[in-house]
Amino acid sequence: MQGICDVAKLATFPKAWLDALVVDGSMSLSQWITLSHQFDLDGLEFYAGFLDLRDARRWRDYRREVEDQGRCISMLCCSPDFIQRDARRWQEQVDLQKRWVDMTAELGGQYCRVLSGQRQPEVSRSDGMRLASEGIRACLPHAESRGVTLIIENHYKDNYWQYPEFAQHMDVFVELVAAIPAAPWFGVNFDPSNCIICGDDPIALLDAVKHRLATMHASDRYFEGGTQADLARRDLDPVTGYAPYLRHGVIGQGLNDYDRIFSILRSVGFDGWISIEDGTDPTTSVADIHKSIVFLRQKMREHGL
Repeated sequence: MQGICDVAKLATFPKAWLDALVVDGSMSLSQWITLSHQFDLDGLEFYAGFLDLRDARRWRDYRREVEDQGRCISMLCCSPDFIQRDARRWQEQVDLQKRWVDMTAELGGQYCRVLSGQRQPEVSRSDGMRLASEGIRACLPHAESRGVTLIIENHYKDNYWQYPEFAQHMDVFVELVAAIPAAPWFGVNFDPSNCIICGDDPIALLDAVKHRLATMHASDRYFEGGTQADLARRDLDPVTGYAPYLRHGVIGQGLNDYDRIFSILRSVGFDGWISIEDGTDPTTSVADIHKSIVFLRQKMREHGL
């Protein structure tokens, strides 16, 4: 089976329906694929934890459902936790990421997200860097063999983790990216809002990694009961690392400067996926995603993306 899209533009992630798809099963994957058909999109982003993906025999069925809409699966969003000092547990995460690479290939996707892992309080920065970089490098030959590109995101925290991302902050993330040799099977998935969460400058991070950029998460944030000064003090929850007064919002109505972001993307000839992460409330997210799509399509045209 050949995918419909070799290079596409705009996809979305089911942020508002994640618990329904991952935790309680109140929404099936087929239902979400059907719901998303109303959106002006080129593809859909899947999450490795979808309950319906537990049966590998169904992977190609879901691929066909998406391709029957004239779309493809843009990426598989995965969350390996390589910050494991126990060698057996570390290897389990490597093996898990390889299985997710297989899942990506069977789904017809080109990109598979990889992370560093949880920022365990007892693990030093140097040990964490070693564990994360060795974990990613251990998966690259398998990714190459399946024609899948691993993309590391400047991430905040997987919904179902206890601790925030080891490489959450810009200095750690840039160091980790530099520790992985440049190769066609490894790149960066940039998320501007994750910079805002931890008090970093999204433009500065994008400038630092732009030549290794493969994909992007489009999202936006706004303040609700807090200020930029509060954020600058990094008044974050000690476990989650998340400032509770920063909320998801319609893209283009928050703190991110998409003109500057897209100008940088244009400067490096970016032609990859931009995947929407918009909202957490199912009662408003359909309307919000429509608004975000209109905004992003307009900005992509303006900047020649």
